[in-house]
Amino acid sequence: MTEQKKTDLYSLDYGELLEFVKSIGESAFRAKQIAAWLPLGVGIDGMTNLSKTLREKLKATTLDTLPRVKEKLVSKLDGTVKYLFELHDGEFIESVFMRYKHGNTLCISSQVGCRMGCRFCASTIGGRVRDLYPSELLGQIITAQRDTGERVSNIVMMGIGEPLDNYDNVVKFLRLVNREDGLNIGYRHISLSTCGVVPKIRALAECELPITLSISLHAATDERRSEIMPVNKKWNIDELLTACRDYYSHTGRRISFEYTLISGKNDTEQDARTLAALLHKYLDPVKAPIHVNLIRVNEVAETGFKEGSTTSANNFAAMLESLGITATVRRRLGADVNAACGQLRHTRR
Repeated sequence: MTEQKKTDLYSLDYGELLEFVKSIGESAFRAKQIAAWLPLGVGIDGMTNLSKTLREKLKATTLDTLPRVKEKLVSKLDGTVKYLFELHDGEFIESVFMRYKHGNTLCISSQVGCRMGCRFCASTIGGRVRDLYPSELLGQIITAQRDTGERVSNIVMMGIGEPLDNYDNVVKFLRLVNREDGLNIGYRHISLSTCGVVPKIRALAECELPITLSISLHAATDERRSEIMPVNKKWNIDELLTACRDYYSHTGRRISFEYTLISGKNDTEQDARTLAALLHKYLDPVKAPIHVNLIRVNEVAETGFKEGSTTSANNFAAMLESLGITATVRRRLGADVNAACGQLRHTRR
């Protein structure tokens, strides 16, 4: 049996798992047994209440798609853990485990590489190789939990790749990760970041999943945004923010905006005023609560972009606040292991 014909066990919902179990000649109750083991990441050999015969059958008919820890870097500054995961086909991705007072957060990747071309981001260097399966999205969480011995309670889909460019697999992952008999992570503890794939933002609204949508905006005019984010040439700011307004109207869920502060590019007082006016135009902050996450650009050798001072970032936030826009400067974690925003890569260095 070739790999292409094998079943991706961790990507199955319970109904699909039940059908698979029946298809290999096993009783329906085996599906419940297998489902209980999957979130633990023990592998087929670790499913000790299954007979050896059944375990051998599963190994012969299913793919082992759980990522493996190839490299692990721990920040000496804050304990943040950056994982280099090797996938079953030899490709690599990175994920970041962060500890907060409210629980542990894992920043996960959604693709091997990225084709969006945002100029400040290391993840897009080299382009997109392939999409990740739902199992590989889940697997980052399962493997990180096994390695740390700690529960992941929050997920941010802000790692390598554009989640909405891998739409079907990502939506299936969201449903799987929320299952009570699975990892049981609540939708409200999941943030999905997109650079602005407008048709998929609209499709996501129809799914009615109460996650937090984060928009990577990074500039308040089309001219400047197109310079650093090629996606803006396909779906401009008007199309993007109109879709955001409709998303809020449909879901009632707060939208978060990410804005990377790049020295000399988009970090002046006037840039803050323009951003505030733009958000007021499309989203009434009183009726549609919004939040701006300000991120001091993390330097990547290939981009040449430089970060401004802490004072200028705080001043930018204060200006937004004075204009009625809630804003915070994001805490930087894992900077000494290149685990901060925009620094993740899909190749082993």
